[in-house]
Parts: sequence; C-alpha cells; structure tokens
Amino acid sequence: MNGWSLARQAPLRLSAGAFMLNSGYTKKSADEETAGQLQGFATGTYPFLGKLDARSFLGVLSKAEMAIGGALLLPVVPSAAVGAALTAFSAGTLGLYLRTPGMRREGSLRWTEQGLPLAKDLWMLGIGLSLLIDGLPKPGGRRCR
Repeated sequence: MNGWSLARQAPLRLSAGAFMLNSGYTKKSADEETAGQLQGFATGTYPFLGKLDARSFLGVLSKAEMAIGGALLLPVVPSAAVGAALTAFSAGTLGLYLRTPGMRREGSLRWTEQGLPLAKDLWMLGIGLSLLIDGLPKPGGRRCR
C-alpha cells in the first residue's frame, strides 16, 4: 500500500478496526445467558447457527470480530481482503436487521430503538465496500488510487 492509500484509508480502518476489536473482545468474556441470547437472536434469521451450542457460537463470533478488527488495524493486510471480510460480516448483521421483526419501523428501512445496534452496521458495510473497491485493480492492471 502506498503512502497516499494508507493515509486515505487510515481513518476508515482505525475506526472500524477499533470498534470490531472491542466488540469481539467484549463478547469473548460474555456469560452463558448472553451467549444464549445472542445465538437465539441470530438463529431466528440464520437457522443453521442453531447447530452450534451457545458458547461455541459466541466463541466463533468473538474470534471473527477480533480477526477482522485486527486485520483492519494492520496496514499490511491488503485493503481488498480486509474490505471483503468487513463487507461480508456487516452484510450478515444487516440481514438480522432487515429480517427481525421490531428492528425497523413498519414499511420503512428506518430503525427503531431496538434496531439501532444493528443499523450501525450500515456504516461498516460502507467502509468495507470502500476498502474493497480501493484495493481492486483498475483497468490496465493498476490499483485504484
């Protein structure tokens, strides 16, 4: 990554990376009740997650968030790779937002008070897409600058 790309991406990577790292670290030490609640919530949208026990689910979620957060904070990780990871993760959480009753106002994409914790993943999706696009080759084989 050249100096200009690093400078341009630093605010995006630092803000999202710190958020993801903290979120994953916080979940790492969550109790059994919290693990069950999070898994139950996620299973409502993604039933295959019910195959894991609650602690395993929370462990995978925590490690994924910390891995993505750490990758965002390390400038040696290519922007396209970390952008793809952040985009996939945030798209999954936005799926919860879109499919879970009570998260949005009726007939609207606007969030309710209950939906706000998931609606914030929209900005993470935007950051992920920006990093992904920035890391893609331009026509002629050069990277976007």
